[in-house]
Amino acid sequence: MKKFILLILSLGIFSCGSTKKLDNSSIKLSYLDDFVLPQNLEVNGSLVGGLSGIDYHQGDYYLVCDQPSNPRIYKAKIPFTNRSIDTVIITEAIYLNKEEAFYKEHTPDLEGIRFDAESKSLILSSEGSIQNAKDPSVFNISTEGNFISTYEIPEYFKAFGEQKPRNNGVFEGIARSSDKTGYWVAMELPLEKDGPKPKIYPTNSPVRITKFNKQSMLPVSQFAYKLDRISKLPINWFAVNGVTEILEYAEDKFLVLERAYSAGYGSNGNTVRIYDVDASKASNTLEIENLKKADYQEAEKRLIFDFKSIKNFLNQEIIDNIEGMSFGPELPNEKKSLILVSDDNFSSFSKQITQFILLELEID
Repeated sequence: MKKFILLILSLGIFSCGSTKKLDNSSIKLSYLDDFVLPQNLEVNGSLVGGLSGIDYHQGDYYLVCDQPSNPRIYKAKIPFTNRSIDTVIITEAIYLNKEEAFYKEHTPDLEGIRFDAESKSLILSSEGSIQNAKDPSVFNISTEGNFISTYEIPEYFKAFGEQKPRNNGVFEGIARSSDKTGYWVAMELPLEKDGPKPKIYPTNSPVRITKFNKQSMLPVSQFAYKLDRISKLPINWFAVNGVTEILEYAEDKFLVLERAYSAGYGSNGNTVRIYDVDASKASNTLEIENLKKADYQEAEKRLIFDFKSIKNFLNQEIIDNIEGMSFGPELPNEKKSLILVSDDNFSSFSKQITQFILLELEID
């Protein structure tokens, strides 16, 4: 029974031409299990899909749906049996009121979600709609879906910014800061003037990862993170690689999820990897307008988990469009759990699934 097979991925297994070695990396990830939601599952009148972010708090999971026409969040229970996923139960749908003035100015293309234990509210990241002159955003809502407040973002992230953010490539991943003072927000793709989108050949494609203080609601620091190249030659014209999620596990130490997609492979077009990232020596790029013209130190990264190594052990042997990642509850062996979820795009491109993957996380 493949769901009980444990794959231990040691730090030295993988290498990647465009990553720097992180000598003090102390992370180990092991595959435990996966679970696929039934297709056409509906909750409170809405089709469950497009799940682009996940967070865990005291037994509840919060899942964000990236459908701008009907922005919503699902609450769920994901009980474990020993070291496997017993089931996934969607318990509630929380809808955002699109009549709020904020959403009329900022298209709610929701990508990341975190529960703020102090305020008992939800922090969301949204890509907006650059092509329609709608800014990306980071904002708070109540657990009932009511808008509370928004963070101030630098001008270069705005739709009319001189740095030209890419449509569908702005705010994606979001992480609580380890010092609990705020949130880190990652771009999916570089600003146009910072660098090109990743190609099949190596490029200098940096994304900005920005820390926002939750008291002042202002950006306070930032570092640059270099994306890897496209590793699978697209059969059709389209290919992309970007950051889809981040977690800070210690001060200036992050897990970063990169997801690449190459068209023409059907359900096998995704390349998904997790990197251990050290930003302790990275430059603060917050005030740098154009990274291409600047001298700065980017964060160091090391590949620690490549999902292709577990493909044959997954229930449907598909590595889907994995976009969400969260620390989960403690496992029976007292180690941490890491749970990931895929965005099925409502199966608009090919056969796609809503997939939950459970990993064991060891941090020395």
